[in-house]
Amino acid sequence: MAFAHTDDPAIETEGLTKRYGETTAVADLDLEVESGTVYGFLGPNGAGKTTTMRMLTTLTRPTSGTGRVAGHPITDREAVTPHIGYLPEEPPIYDELSGREQLEYAAGIRDLPEEEVGDRIESLLERFDLLEDADKRIEDYSKGMRQKVGVIQAVLHEPAVVFLDEPTSGLDPRAARTMRNTIAELADREMTVFLSTHILPVVDELADEIGVLHDGRLVAEGDPETLKSRAETGDARSLEDAFLEVTRETPTEGSEQSVGDVAANSTLE
Repeated sequence: MAFAHTDDPAIETEGLTKRYGETTAVADLDLEVESGTVYGFLGPNGAGKTTTMRMLTTLTRPTSGTGRVAGHPITDREAVTPHIGYLPEEPPIYDELSGREQLEYAAGIRDLPEEEVGDRIESLLERFDLLEDADKRIEDYSKGMRQKVGVIQAVLHEPAVVFLDEPTSGLDPRAARTMRNTIAELADREMTVFLSTHILPVVDELADEIGVLHDGRLVAEGDPETLKSRAETGDARSLEDAFLEVTRETPTEGSEQSVGDVAANSTLE
């Protein structure tokens, strides 16, 4: 199935903010993610990435600001959830079920047509090299196998937008490659992928656009090559260099910068 590309953003926020008491987890976040793209969402631990994803997936209500996902306000859970998939860092799966049973359970929760579910599950299990282990209990699965089940569960209903929180975390190189190939395939089919990860080469390889969050604020945004470039000399540098540079100092209020601003005003140490 190809996902219909639209001119409307898949994700858009304006002033999106989440506070917990005196602590601001996310502050005045403005995002616009085009339909059918891979958006790499980077930031140090505690930057507010998971809080942002929980707001965008309707699991946490914002303190202020607005957001829309797949054309629906994130305050309307019933309108948003049919159009999104979500893989948290710890996949929501049951150890006592087999991989196949878990996916059949997820399909039932989504009320997917029974005549389509069997073939779809079988195809995804085969793609992820899980077919031989599909009827084993999940408690016997490796970390990589559990991640695979989580991803299949997130895309089983063929959502317009899928949110992946550290999808390659703990995977061996072969499983990580399968995961990267799958993300690329989803993008090729015009599904929008919102990808949060600490693995910078994954973002460098897959992302069309990158946003860097630091202390709850968006401090840089742009395509990977722009983020890596040095405006004054044109010298190439790594995404890691750029990431360390733009997160070097805690941003002050109103300090959101475009990638061009960061590149123009910063030098590597």
